[in-house]
Amino acid sequence: MTTALTVGEYRDLMSSALPPAQDADTVEPSLSSLFTPDSHRAALHVDATVVRGGRGVGKTFWYRSLLDENLRTVAADEYRIDRLRNLTVHQGYGAGTAPELYPSPGEMSSIVEQNVRPYDLWNAVLLTALGLPELTAHPHQGWAERVHWVRSHPTERDYAIAQADRQATEHRTTVLILFDALEHLHWDRTQADRLVAGILQLALEMRLRTKSIRFKVFIRPDMFDGALLNFPDASKLTANAASLQWSRTNLYGLFFHYLGNDGSQESARFRALTGDWTEHVEGRHLPPSTLRGDEAIQADAFSTIAGPYMGANYRKGITYTWLPNHLMDGVEQVSPRSFLNALVKAVEETRDNYAGHEYALNHEGIRRGVQSASQIRVAEMREDIPWVNTAVEPLRGQQVPIDPSLVLDLWADYRLTERLHRDVHRASSIKSIDSMRTGPRYADDPQRLIDELIALGVMRRRKDGRIDLPDVYRIAFSIGRRGGVPMVQS
Repeated sequence: MTTALTVGEYRDLMSSALPPAQDADTVEPSLSSLFTPDSHRAALHVDATVVRGGRGVGKTFWYRSLLDENLRTVAADEYRIDRLRNLTVHQGYGAGTAPELYPSPGEMSSIVEQNVRPYDLWNAVLLTALGLPELTAHPHQGWAERVHWVRSHPTERDYAIAQADRQATEHRTTVLILFDALEHLHWDRTQADRLVAGILQLALEMRLRTKSIRFKVFIRPDMFDGALLNFPDASKLTANAASLQWSRTNLYGLFFHYLGNDGSQESARFRALTGDWTEHVEGRHLPPSTLRGDEAIQADAFSTIAGPYMGANYRKGITYTWLPNHLMDGVEQVSPRSFLNALVKAVEETRDNYAGHEYALNHEGIRRGVQSASQIRVAEMREDIPWVNTAVEPLRGQQVPIDPSLVLDLWADYRLTERLHRDVHRASSIKSIDSMRTGPRYADDPQRLIDELIALGVMRRRKDGRIDLPDVYRIAFSIGRRGGVPMVQS
């Protein structure tokens, strides 16, 4: 019989197993970290062209996993999608510079300034991926020259695609072109929308006119909506679009997956204590279905680690529900990265200040974890969508819910429109993909700017019309709410 883990052993296990709070772009997926929630199955279907998801929900993780043959095989097994075994995968665009595969930011800006059709640009990327000699024989050939070739040789372009499609079909494989990190495409939102529309236009053409060439576009929902303004037929892609969403059971399933795949003695004992784990691939352990998807079983397992309540009794909140509820954004989604970051900080805080607590996690440590996750989430947003920070900063020190007229007044006093335009002008000089970020669509229209922030999940509109901010953003910006999690003190 396996003995229960002590409080100290649970803390050691969590400290060892949970990933550090770092950006997804620096973390490569692995067999042990690959978690396959049922809700993501649709996103992995080869014919799911558009995969929508906000910051930190796994777009880059799945993008990189699909580029790895071993991880594709695991996903094919666990999701029972046989077509994942027979793919030839190429990068169409992504985080990191790969000028031999797609244009760098500087070259992209130069091409856009020449009023090149995005459709032609992405055709050049596609034909390069397919290995067309006219575009690949000279490695130092610029993308402007490649695009010119595409425009000047429409018949050869069509023939090359038809031939590649025929060969893939004969070999019973699918050529899959992946796109990610589209917020890096261009600093100007109008141009970014046009570039995304060009990707989707070509993606739809491949879906309708070929048997074995497919695109998969990982994209923020607001950027997909923006593409619809430039390419109305993109709505035809919504029928098979998928979304990367995380339910509460998915989040805790991920947490337990990490605990059971640490490789330590404590991890092995945790598996023995929590049901019949399976090992389909050496070194990769799968939790039992109940630990992945049964709220009652999950709540019981988490109570063993954190206690049942966020204080003396249930009136203070139930630990299992309290944590994800306070990390939820305005569209009621929780980033798994924020969830894990909160738990990492909760362990540290409990070790440092509540070492004698009867459970591995103290409820005050969990509260501090939410504060820390809020700060990290806002820092990520500042890196990913910097104009959001500029727009929310004038609300610092206010209380929510807040009347929209006060928001507009605060923005006017802050001269927000001028600041946003200044930021856009500054961004126009950036040539690094790591620094380039897309600005707002409606910088000159504060009322519509509120709608953009609502679409991003940073704000939400209450039934009475007032504006609210979810805790995961509110706390780090020192915006108050009576009875809410305390603001971070500077």
